[in-house]
Amino acid sequence: MRKVAFYTLGCKLNYSETSTISRMFEQKGYIKADFTDTPDIFIINTCSVTENADKKCHKIVREARAISPDAYVAIIGCYAQLKPKEISEIPGVDAVLGAAEKFRLVELLDGFVRKPQPEVHASEVEAANTFNTSYSIHDRTRTFLKVQDGCDYSCSFCTIPLARGSSRSDSIINIVKTANEIAGTEVREVVLTGVNTGDFGIQNGERVERFADLVKALDEVENIDRFRISSIEPNLLSDDIIEFVGQSKRFVPHFHVPLQSGSNKILKLMRRRYQRELYASRVEKIKSVMPHACIGVDVIVGFPGETKEDFLETYQFLNELNISYLHVFTYSERDNTLAATMSDSVNPKDRAERSKMLHILSDKKRRKFYEEHLSKEYRVLFENDVENGMMHGFTENYIRVTAKYDPILINEIKKVRLTAINDRGLVEVEDVAEEVLAH
Repeated sequence: MRKVAFYTLGCKLNYSETSTISRMFEQKGYIKADFTDTPDIFIINTCSVTENADKKCHKIVREARAISPDAYVAIIGCYAQLKPKEISEIPGVDAVLGAAEKFRLVELLDGFVRKPQPEVHASEVEAANTFNTSYSIHDRTRTFLKVQDGCDYSCSFCTIPLARGSSRSDSIINIVKTANEIAGTEVREVVLTGVNTGDFGIQNGERVERFADLVKALDEVENIDRFRISSIEPNLLSDDIIEFVGQSKRFVPHFHVPLQSGSNKILKLMRRRYQRELYASRVEKIKSVMPHACIGVDVIVGFPGETKEDFLETYQFLNELNISYLHVFTYSERDNTLAATMSDSVNPKDRAERSKMLHILSDKKRRKFYEEHLSKEYRVLFENDVENGMMHGFTENYIRVTAKYDPILINEIKKVRLTAINDRGLVEVEDVAEEVLAH
């Protein structure tokens, strides 16, 4: 009865895959343990979107060795696919598995016996051509359900196609079946995830289904209160998706739509598949159908060639858009990408200053969005997230609220009125309905 611990770096997609792999171990008789519970095996699922993610992998390996010096340490995930040899040379690593091998690690590593030299199982990324159904069960409230993997886009800054392979998807029939399995648990909300979620529908290299049809099929799944779309490219966010979510029974009015830059010049250098005008039209369409919708935005600062004027163009564009918050990323050079070969690098000081400006703008946007909804009534899904006697939850449109802790409310939906914003930027609420909306 050996103990195995997991650590996940990166995106929601990684979390869904780690959770699925952990269940594979449990089915084989292993005991899932906390990272600090002196496990016999560590599985570290890595990200490589930024340089910082790579550094974190090194640190986690050191921590694992300090906690359990004789344990077996295996590295999987995007960083493992991109740089298997480099990772195998990290002191304390016993095995490295690439994108095509990570779901077979129980089989490939044959009992997890430490050997004199690290094992490396990492095929070329073209071998990662099958879809592995994955979903997370890390708390009772929500799960991340993978519906798509890989990417056929070739953005000049991104290593994901090199780490995960070409775009591929599960079928609508299989996803609905999995959603029905999840519906039999305590989960109240399902978040749809993928590398390029809106590109759903490619099987064996051909497009056979549409993301819009997946959304419509999932809307009929009983006993899931909410579906949320984690992220979708603006050029793939069609009118029919927006209009359907606007009248959906279960899909919530929350869209996270990557922008990356508000400068058409920089978007072209990034090899994005749209210009700022299209992005603005998507925001306008969402708000025309769902004025109360929450819209999140990804943006990168400090991309090669981004002048002060280009950045200010992005800042002004975002400032004028009717959006709710930003996820700000500082550009970092990644090996084997076109952007890493570009001249006109932006110095780190300017990158940091631009990031700071957009973080401040994000805080202002979020507060304004929250203020617009004060005195209105919403349904909040309360989470098992308690701090200093207060609990938290999210409305349908992703407003984070705080309320006095009540164990009856955990993992339940309750109708509330939004009353005020506290000094931590959370919305305080008062009861409206006497009864919670049970699962």
